[in-house]
Amino acid sequence: MTETTAPSLTPRRYGGVNWIGLKTLYFREVKRFWKVGMQTVLAPVITSLLYMLVFVVAVGGTRAGAGGVNFATFIAPGLVMMSILNNAFANSSSSILQAKMMGLTPDFLTPPLSAIELAAGFAAGAMTRGVFVGLVTAISVWPFTHYHIEHVWAVLYFGLGAAMMLGLLGAFAGLWSEKFDHLAAVTNFLVMPMTFLSGTFYLVDNLPEPFRSASHFNPFFYMIDGFRYGFIGFADGSLMIGVIMVAVINLILAVACWALFHTGYRLKS
Repeated sequence: MTETTAPSLTPRRYGGVNWIGLKTLYFREVKRFWKVGMQTVLAPVITSLLYMLVFVVAVGGTRAGAGGVNFATFIAPGLVMMSILNNAFANSSSSILQAKMMGLTPDFLTPPLSAIELAAGFAAGAMTRGVFVGLVTAISVWPFTHYHIEHVWAVLYFGLGAAMMLGLLGAFAGLWSEKFDHLAAVTNFLVMPMTFLSGTFYLVDNLPEPFRSASHFNPFFYMIDGFRYGFIGFADGSLMIGVIMVAVINLILAVACWALFHTGYRLKS
């Protein structure tokens, strides 16, 4: 009689990565925000259109912006980037914190996923929401600006880099927070101020000192400035510094998220 061997329950890894588990976590995150699309997609787009209405119609749609473009074309990339930043952060941070508060962390801690795979899954899901909402926002504001892309590489690099940065930052904030008040503090005192003080609606060079110099230490400024450069061909700051800063901060946040997942910080207690 031939002896049969029970199938292994350990997932097959290719290149040392549990691709099946990573894919499952990613689609879990995507389906999570897609189920409430009215809140996660439509609401941010309406908010961006309201910003466009206020700043272009009320302030003056014919006023010149950077690079000789009109004001509507100048702020449109900033609104798209703001949608990417806010939604990428909201997706990963709320997902992890809700799982912690509802006792659902075993859903992603029990499967054989490494710390780096957990960080990658949550970041990828957040990037998908951020980029998707940004794309819908870009389509929605186009009739008011009729912008066109000057440098595709800048749009892709800074758009995807920003989505990754805020997705990782959201995962870090979700792991650190113990309740929604903590997460709200990060949003209200870090993410929102850095977003609005990054040159979304104005040229940083027009600010008085010391605010002008301080703005050049804000990574959100370089992301929005580089993203805008891809559309209008004009940069308010150094593109090289922006490229390096995005890469370095993403690496630091990835290591930080890996460390928190690896130690189970505020997840296993």
